[in-house]
Amino acid sequence: MKVAMLDPSLFTGRYDDSLCAALAGEGSEVTLFGRPMRATDAIAPQSYAYRPHFFRRSEALRARIGEGRAFRVAKAAEYGLTCALGDLSPLIAADLVHVQWLPLAPADRLMLNRLKGRAALVHTVHNADAYHADAGLQGRGYRALLDLFDALIVHGDTTRAALVGQGVDPACIHVTPHPPMRLAAAGPDDLAAIAAPTMPRLLFFGTIRPYKGVDLLIDACLQLWRAGHRFELALAGKPFMDVTPLTDAVTRAGFADRLITDFGFLTEGRLDAHMQRADMLVFPYRHIDSSGAFLSALHHGKAMVTSDAGMFGQLPDGVAIKAAAGNAPALAQALLPLIESAAIRRDYGARALAYGADMGSWKDMAVATIGIYHTMLGARA
Repeated sequence: MKVAMLDPSLFTGRYDDSLCAALAGEGSEVTLFGRPMRATDAIAPQSYAYRPHFFRRSEALRARIGEGRAFRVAKAAEYGLTCALGDLSPLIAADLVHVQWLPLAPADRLMLNRLKGRAALVHTVHNADAYHADAGLQGRGYRALLDLFDALIVHGDTTRAALVGQGVDPACIHVTPHPPMRLAAAGPDDLAAIAAPTMPRLLFFGTIRPYKGVDLLIDACLQLWRAGHRFELALAGKPFMDVTPLTDAVTRAGFADRLITDFGFLTEGRLDAHMQRADMLVFPYRHIDSSGAFLSALHHGKAMVTSDAGMFGQLPDGVAIKAAAGNAPALAQALLPLIESAAIRRDYGARALAYGADMGSWKDMAVATIGIYHTMLGARA
């Protein structure tokens, strides 16, 4: 079976790489269509092909003009032209097109309309609320795009129920649990770049967006610091919001020496180094369906605090300490036992490690996905 996998902006490169390799391991001929690779990407295709089909010209400009407004406008314009007029023959030549992310809904509609009827279409809906209502034009019209697909894949019943509530035909929705992931391992240089903690270290990592609740985390930490509790907070990842008011609040409160920031597009190895250095990991999300960051951290065996939103609310008791989503005081109370007790941290770390070991594998995901492909193609025939 020939599969054209699409993630134009490589929003979920580690997921894409894991799934494509597993599908190839089960005998599928897979090509992943994305953008040109960046130094921060860690995709190393194993038994599948990679093709930089999107954003070739705008990515070439990135080093010269940066990632400001001019770059974003160039990307949007190039993507719109690609979707409206670009060569679709490599996609149509496959047995099916499996879309992981739709980066710009108005342009995506142009491409999907051109593909509809000429190729079988599958889409993995990673979150039912596209871009978590943060994206403006980027996600406008996303819901209508779902009706163009022959099959939709989700990772849990929360997403399935949300889509059904939005009027999506339940017969088109297939649930395949999201396996754990492993980022590229930290090298000596990565570890050397991250200072060892001087007191218990709490880590938030990944892209920083409003729905992820970093402001709530800062508020909770300030409450605990002011109450005399000693710990560090590390924030590692690319901000897609103004974080200056948050860091300024820590400085004004007199705790700047306890805040470690590593902002920017970080390599997987550097993120892995942050996780190795940390004592606790925190996911204070206001809302979420499935978290790749959480699933990529389980094998580290670190104690975790999460909100009770989405997949976190469905975690078995004891895997993580949970706090009510959107509630900074509740988050502070959830963090406190881990900050105060190394024994409790070790206990919860062991539970997280065991939970990850019991979850399904990428081979399981590939077998289930191929089954969905056959069901969908059979229905089309």
